Amino acid sequence: MEANEQKYAADISSIKEAHERIKPFIHKTPVLTSESLNSISGRSLFFKCECFQKGGAFKFRGACNAVLSLDAEQAAKGVVTHSSGNHAAALSLAAKIHGIPAYIVVPKGAPKCKVDNVIRYGGKVIWSESTMSSREKVASKVLQETGSVLIHPYNDGRVISGQGTVALELLEKIQEIDTIIVPISGGGLISGVALAAKSIKPSIRIIAAEPKGADDAAQSKVAGRIITLPVTNTIADGLRASLGDLTWPVVRDLVDDVVILEDGEIIEAMRMCYEILKVSVEPSGAIGLAAVLSKSFRSNPSWKDCKNIGIVLSGGNVDLGALWDSFRSS
Repeated sequence: MEANEQKYAADISSIKEAHERIKPFIHKTPVLTSESLNSISGRSLFFKCECFQKGGAFKFRGACNAVLSLDAEQAAKGVVTHSSGNHAAALSLAAKIHGIPAYIVVPKGAPKCKVDNVIRYGGKVIWSESTMSSREKVASKVLQETGSVLIHPYNDGRVISGQGTVALELLEKIQEIDTIIVPISGGGLISGVALAAKSIKPSIRIIAAEPKGADDAAQSKVAGRIITLPVTNTIADGLRASLGDLTWPVVRDLVDDVVILEDGEIIEAMRMCYEILKVSVEPSGAIGLAAVLSKSFRSNPSWKDCKNIGIVLSGGNVDLGALWDSFRSS
């Protein structure tokens, strides 16, 4: 494993170094269990609650590691990213903690609660059109004008290393885990988790959970190359990105399978997180539970021996405006 790891953007050493670097700033998030959900699933489930992380999502780990990895001259000029979601808020918060500017290119139509988080954490919002080409063009312009450092939401070794600390904490806490189910979008989280977990426990299985309306990772695994979808359509707004050239090799080599979920299954899992776990999760965060409860997972003989399953509840930033409005009008 160690020899192979050299071809990836991160490895167990960089992940352990990241953990030491960010430990003073992150929350060591709890692992929750539920006898009710164990009974429903027929497995022992262990929920790593990154919805309780600073900024409301796992993204703070990678953003914090990236910011702390800058030298003094780089840091003074600030950081820039393009993101419609949790990475934008995470980078804003990491920059604020370390007293440097954060320039956040946000596509029009981004969830209001996530934009509000960017502003709350002191990020400077610069709007772009919703297309990736517009996001990248605007970010490039900001880079030229400010001299700041680009921190990509997932296609960055520092970010991947930071996200891998999720697996370090989970396996330290629950050694008997034999499978980890992780949401997949751009692949930063699952790459870090897979590199860490398979180094610590080579027999462990890593399964990606992906919405049907944004199933580029599943298609990429079948094709053996990165597939980019022209359009995505899913309630899981945090899972619409495409794999990057740094995350794809890890997903290709170390992710054992991809479970594809309908939006209805994601919504039902989200409801169960609220009602049974008493945890607020966004759709992207609930998809791991949706996967383990899905017919495709439960009926697959390849996974019948997955008895102790870690599930990453990746984020909890839900726009509840419509719910509160309904209360006020009732």
